[in-house]
Amino acid sequence: MDDRYTLVTDPPSVLAAEPAFDLADLITEDDEPVDNFPSAKQQRLLVEPLYTSAKLPRPFLADSNVALYGAPREQPIVPDMFLSLGVQVADDWWEKENRSYLIWEFGKAPDVVVEIVSNEKGNEDGSKLRDYAVLNILYYVIYDPQRLLSREIVRVYQLVAGEYLLRPDYSLPAVELSLTYWYGAFEDKTALWLRWSDPAGGVIHTGAERAQQEHRRAERERQRAEAESQRAETESQRAEAESQRAEAESQRAEEERQRAEDANRRAEQAQLRAERLAAQLRALGVEPEGIDETSG
Repeated sequence: MDDRYTLVTDPPSVLAAEPAFDLADLITEDDEPVDNFPSAKQQRLLVEPLYTSAKLPRPFLADSNVALYGAPREQPIVPDMFLSLGVQVADDWWEKENRSYLIWEFGKAPDVVVEIVSNEKGNEDGSKLRDYAVLNILYYVIYDPQRLLSREIVRVYQLVAGEYLLRPDYSLPAVELSLTYWYGAFEDKTALWLRWSDPAGGVIHTGAERAQQEHRRAERERQRAEAESQRAETESQRAEAESQRAEAESQRAEEERQRAEDANRRAEQAQLRAERLAAQLRALGVEPEGIDETSG
C-alpha cells in the first residue's frame, strides 16, 4: 500500500462532524448606531403607512433595520426596510429565534427590500445586489436621494430567473404597490420623500395624514351643516316675513270690507231718511219733486 494514503477504519460515527448550529450565536442586535436622521425618518415613512392603511391584506410584516438571515451559519444582511406578505411576528417575539427574520423559520424571503444610500460604502449596487438575489427577494429598491451611486434617484430591480433586472418604472406589481416621489412635511421635516403608492398612483397616507384628512372632512361637513342651518334660518325668516305680509294683506282686505259695509249702511240710512222726508211732504200736500230721496 502506498504510504501516501491512510486507510480510515473508524466508523462514521466517530468522524469529526460539523457542530450543530446554536441559536445563541445569532446576532440579533449589536448595540451599534448605524443610521442617520434622514434615513431613519425615511424608513419610518416607508413602514408606518403600510400598517395604518388598508392597502395590504393581513398578515404582513414590514420593518426596518432588522437582521435578515438566509441560512443558519451565514452572516445576516440588515436592510433599511423590508416587506414580507403573508407572515407575522411570533407571539413570543422575545425568544432569540423570533427577534430577527430567519427565512427558514418564516418559510419565505421578504418580497421587497429597500436600501437608502447615504454614502458610497454600502455596496447597495454591488454585493447587496448579489446577496439579495441569492436570498430570492423578488424586488430590490435602491433609493439614492443624493445621487451618490447613479444618476437615478430610485432604481427598482425585479428578480427574473435568479438575476435582478432593472424595471422601467417604480411599480411592484406582485405586491400591488408602487413607489413615487412626494415633496412635503413628515414629522415636521419638509423634504423630498420616497412614498408608497397604489397601482393607480395614489399616495398611501400615514395615519397622521388620514387623521388630518378626516378632521378637514369633518370641518367641511360642519361648515356645510352650518351653512345649511343658516340657509334654513333665512328661509324660515323669509317665510315668516311672507306670512306677516299675508297677514297684513288680510287685515287690509278686512278693513276694506268693513269700510264698504259702513258705506252701504250709510247709503241705506240716507235712503230711509229721504223716503221719510218725502212721505212727510206728501202728508202736507206737497209733492216732493226735485228732492233727491237718496240724499240725507
